[in-house]
Amino acid sequence: MSKGKSGRIVIEVDPALKRKLYSVLAIESSTLKDWFIQTAEDYIKENSTTQKSAKASSRTKNEL
Repeated sequence: MSKGKSGRIVIEVDPALKRKLYSVLAIESSTLKDWFIQTAEDYIKENSTTQKSAKASSRTKNEL
């Protein structure tokens, strides 16, 4: 999958999954864009913390 410099992200998913996702988002009065941004921000936050902890732990072990 190519990575361009624009703000667009294009993925191909199963049509049934797409319908189900849009259906749930509609019930929650949300959009795919809003859902994706929130999910991506949460994912980055969780994994940034995990990576920092792993690096700090690694440094501590190397210092011993």
